[in-house]
Amino acid sequence: MMADFTSEQRDFASAVAAFCRKECGTREQRDALTGHGAHNHNQDLYEKMADLGWLGITVPEEYGGSAGTAVDMCILLEESARGMAPIGGIGPTLITGAAYARFGTEQQKRDVLGGIVRGASESISMSEPEAGSDVGNLSCRAEKVSGGWLLNGQKTWCSNAHFAENILLVARTDRSGSKHEGLTMFHLPADTPGLKISGIDTMGGREVNDLYLTDVHLPDDAVVGAVGGGWAQLMTGLNTERLILGAMMLGTAQRAFDDALGFVTQRKQFGRPVGTFQALRHRIADLATEIECTRLLVYSTARMVDAHPEKLFPREASMVKLKATETAKKVALEGMQMMGGYGYATEFDMEGHVRKTLVSSIYGGTNEIQRDIIGKTYGL
Repeated sequence: MMADFTSEQRDFASAVAAFCRKECGTREQRDALTGHGAHNHNQDLYEKMADLGWLGITVPEEYGGSAGTAVDMCILLEESARGMAPIGGIGPTLITGAAYARFGTEQQKRDVLGGIVRGASESISMSEPEAGSDVGNLSCRAEKVSGGWLLNGQKTWCSNAHFAENILLVARTDRSGSKHEGLTMFHLPADTPGLKISGIDTMGGREVNDLYLTDVHLPDDAVVGAVGGGWAQLMTGLNTERLILGAMMLGTAQRAFDDALGFVTQRKQFGRPVGTFQALRHRIADLATEIECTRLLVYSTARMVDAHPEKLFPREASMVKLKATETAKKVALEGMQMMGGYGYATEFDMEGHVRKTLVSSIYGGTNEIQRDIIGKTYGL
């Protein structure tokens, strides 16, 4: 549905869709690009998108980007996900880039934002073994030493660190206040001595990593933003992060729906297409309605962010993340059920949609946390 897009935005959506059809529109192309699903990011394809100027969509013009809107960003993410483009680095990269754009030094912006424009991937690391939903409970420490900082500790669930150029790492620099005080963001190049990146095997393949920091030395100018200001800085990025996750899962939901609809239209049982039976026809109707509701929520929130970039929208942003991920998961599971054994077979994409959507309600703040945030905005 493009009714509320400008003509330029409709053309952009069509261009991204056409690119995906050409570059990764078949299962054979996607298998070649991902090693038959072993990894979720193809750098060559990613750089083709960079050459088109798309990766710098939210980067200010002075750093080589196009200074696009949140709506533009959501269009790129939705259509890329719908087209199943294997560019797993894009979500964490845009999330990380937004933090550098707000709080980075001029040199950090030139290095990181300029890198994003040319096709570099970036990563952000917050979670630790004892700090998941309770992000403030961080213990990875950064000690002030002569000429810089010394970092020690472990981080976990760090998306795409194994191919990122840099990691925006949140560490504890002070324990004298509350758990939300004394946190600081650091610019950590992925090849820094003392940093070990170790992959975690998941249902989705190699997507996330443990980070082990042993006497990692960073210079004073590695601090991103203010020393001790990490928590407040993280909070300002929630609109962007949850819109990114929501738009990606909206595209995945639409693709799972497209695949299910195509199957039930062609598959025949009892002498007619299975989609003509009321049980499946009603399922299709319900899923289509849920997807359109999700799309309206995603883009209306994106327009609010564009209109008021200085404001936080905790209720709406959390609703986007909650609704989009739950809808995508529902569509994929219903799609598998409608396809029967074929939905479970790796020959078809539906089982991959299921694996991708199951984790979406966990990362970026679990959906239980999103519901809690939404509830608090109503004074509960």
